[in-house]
Amino acid sequence: MTLTLLGLESSCDDTAAAVVSGRDVLSSVVLGQNALHAAYGGVVPEIAARAHAEKLDIAVTEALARAGLGLTDMDGIAVTAGPGLIGGVLAGVMMAKGIAAGSGLPLVGVNHLAGHALTPRLTDGLAYPYLMLLVSGGHCQFLIVRGPDAFTRLGGTIDDAPGEAFDKTARLLGLPQPGGPSVEAEADGGDPERFAFPRPLLDRPGCDLSFSGLKTAMMRARDTLVAAQGGLRAQDRRDLCAGFQRAVRDVLAEKTRRALALYAAESPAEPAFAVAGGVAANGPLRAALRAVCAAAGTRFTAPPLALCTDNAAMIAYAGQELMAAGHRADMRLSARPRWPLDTSAAPLLGAGRKGAKA
Repeated sequence: MTLTLLGLESSCDDTAAAVVSGRDVLSSVVLGQNALHAAYGGVVPEIAARAHAEKLDIAVTEALARAGLGLTDMDGIAVTAGPGLIGGVLAGVMMAKGIAAGSGLPLVGVNHLAGHALTPRLTDGLAYPYLMLLVSGGHCQFLIVRGPDAFTRLGGTIDDAPGEAFDKTARLLGLPQPGGPSVEAEADGGDPERFAFPRPLLDRPGCDLSFSGLKTAMMRARDTLVAAQGGLRAQDRRDLCAGFQRAVRDVLAEKTRRALALYAAESPAEPAFAVAGGVAANGPLRAALRAVCAAAGTRFTAPPLALCTDNAAMIAYAGQELMAAGHRADMRLSARPRWPLDTSAAPLLGAGRKGAKA
């Protein structure tokens, strides 16, 4: 039976709604907030939460209109219930509860990370289990995806996520946000060999990653140039971006080789590797990961760029799989700032009163 779901996503700075039926994306609306946060050099949680509260109904109305359907045509409502900026997540959960209560439709809460992790099922129909690199502004993990609610984490970042490091690099160099596209564009004309940036944790076994030291090395290289020259030249900026991007690429490529070896040891029937999340839109990174997979004889997949960044189509699709597996939520569904996919793994970033961060 094909399910048709309305999905809502509001975990960071994109207000999104979508209608997905089976693997068909009937509509996907993403209302970005870049202009609201541009002056602050990053996402301001309070501003983001207010914008979500103001725009969620607009996004839902537009998504239904584009799909040419109404609430009576839906089989359920799926909403990101975490992890994320708590104000934004709460806005989405409350909107979903209101729609579910008014329409009588079933409700399902979706882990935002699971949305990204299941996107290759939506776009490419990958069979379980497959290896996933989730790489975004707030997260970086290698996961064996075994089912819609079954994940084994092989490793992840112990500090900054790559997208966060890209954003900070852009701020250090006076480039616009979001940092990923800005750094990639600037790196296109740069010399990646000019600066000797570190490749963190490559001297240690395992699949864990670290990007905080790389960001610090970038800041020191910039400061050295500024002290020597009184400022940065255009080519300096291009070379710094190229070197930084090459370092991130090299680290992720090597860690992917290690993760593929662990995954292959399970002898999957249809070995496949997927990369998703905002940083997966980076062209040189995709090319490097594709080459690693080719050398390992593993199928490589990456969602279309529009489905790499935050969107509600992935939430609607994940909601379908969860509903098919018997998952339902009620009016007690709560917004969760932290929600690890692999609850049996030791926390990467520590834990507090609200539980493991990642």
